[in-house]
Amino acid sequence: MSLELITPPTEEPVSLAEMKAHLRIAHDDDDAAIAAYALAARRAVEARAGLALIEQGWRLTLDRAPQGAMLLPRAPVFAVDAVETIDRDGETENVDADLFDFEPGAPARFISRGLWPYSDRLIAGVRIDFTAGWASAEDVPEELRLAVQMLAAHFYENREGAQPERIFVVPQAVDALLAPWRRVRL
Repeated sequence: MSLELITPPTEEPVSLAEMKAHLRIAHDDDDAAIAAYALAARRAVEARAGLALIEQGWRLTLDRAPQGAMLLPRAPVFAVDAVETIDRDGETENVDADLFDFEPGAPARFISRGLWPYSDRLIAGVRIDFTAGWASAEDVPEELRLAVQMLAAHFYENREGAQPERIFVVPQAVDALLAPWRRVRL
């Protein structure tokens, strides 16, 4: 199983102006660095909680059709865009929408129904393309936007990866803000 970002978000959940206000910075000297830290913070928040904050396209590649229900690895998911099987020669065949069910949300569930087109490929024989994330920055829950701001500020204030007197850790407040969004596995 592999997961690949195929369409990145077109905006960030926290704008440069919002980040600068959070950091209490009035000059433009560090704009590029602040934007880079905000991007890194968004990606870290998404990875840590299994989320997609702003609408983005993902491709999940599986060896074969899922047996039973499975959770899609990013949330919230609003659409399954395409499901395909791939043969040894790389030829793809669309899986009819009647052959799977999809329940959007966080988490989103996907289940196959019936027989899918045959794939003679043993590895990476199925692709599921889906759209995850909130439609705009204004739609992202405030606690997730705050987690991005706090983590970006932490990156900005602690620019070096490690120092002899301290080890890098994510601020506890960020973990607390992400806790309700983490997927619990039993």
